Amino acid sequence: MAKPKVAFYWCASCGGCEEAVVDLAEDLLKVVDAVDIVLWPVALDFKRKDVEAMKDGAIAVSFINGAVRTEEQEEMVKLLRKKSGLVVAFGSCAHIGGIPGLANFWDRETIFERVYKDVPSVRNPEGIYPQQKTKVDGVELTLPEFYDTVYTLDQVINVDYYLPGCAPPPDLIMNAVTAILEGKLPDKGSVLAPDKSLCDTCPRKDSKPEKLSIKAIRRPHEVIADPEKCFLEEGIICLGPATRSGCGERCINANMPCRGCFGPTKGVRDQGAKMVSAIASILGVEDEDKVTEEEVESLVKQIDDPAGLFYMYSLPASMLRRKRMG
Repeated sequence: MAKPKVAFYWCASCGGCEEAVVDLAEDLLKVVDAVDIVLWPVALDFKRKDVEAMKDGAIAVSFINGAVRTEEQEEMVKLLRKKSGLVVAFGSCAHIGGIPGLANFWDRETIFERVYKDVPSVRNPEGIYPQQKTKVDGVELTLPEFYDTVYTLDQVINVDYYLPGCAPPPDLIMNAVTAILEGKLPDKGSVLAPDKSLCDTCPRKDSKPEKLSIKAIRRPHEVIADPEKCFLEEGIICLGPATRSGCGERCINANMPCRGCFGPTKGVRDQGAKMVSAIASILGVEDEDKVTEEEVESLVKQIDDPAGLFYMYSLPASMLRRKRMG
């Protein structure tokens, strides 16, 4: 009996999701034994033409990580969608835009100007920027178009399932693979992780006071956080209230606050807006009647780069999607 065909593809991301597959350790051998990997450019020498030659739907499932930021990436994910029975958005960048999605606060022109002109270590007196088409010795060379906007995977193609995380933890990956092989998947469109807030599973949740109040905002490098206390109680912004659980509390256990890589729970439309609302509700609430507008404004100003903080992973998937340019 033929093994189900599986593809892995990498779009705009750091490569950590590829490492997450390798981090399956000996479980990776179980996966390789159970499936036929037909595309995994980072590890094996497959070509685009190999995928193009397959029948539509021949691939059982494609795990696609990374946001879509270039013309080539759009072409590849559309090709894989055509050739695959199932597509899984693998990791934060494919799921909600991820760190690359922060580029949506700018556009192509401002990004190129910064990277190829304004960075102090760059010497480019002629102001040469990458071009889609360039002739060298009479030969035309081409590059994929670099889009103004970073897109989540489901803004470009239909996605069947989402596997969240930066990167997805090994247990969720194996659970997903097992569910696919055994045909025990939930309804299409599901996120393959618990639908509860990270605060519900946080090891520090019992230390959180019934009435939380923030008197000052502190950044993680400015204070050694008490490993027994809720970060918010200490004035350290933690996105746990607006973020889905299932990560194994890896950051919390390393004494670092959550930054939202698992995205929101099902009931939350906009992760950043949810967190803004959560923070607004606890700014000096202990003495609510005594807090002045000036004191609240002073607290808000202590939040460094609020847009980048609250939308660190989710800007392309948010109601904002991008900064309006021009």
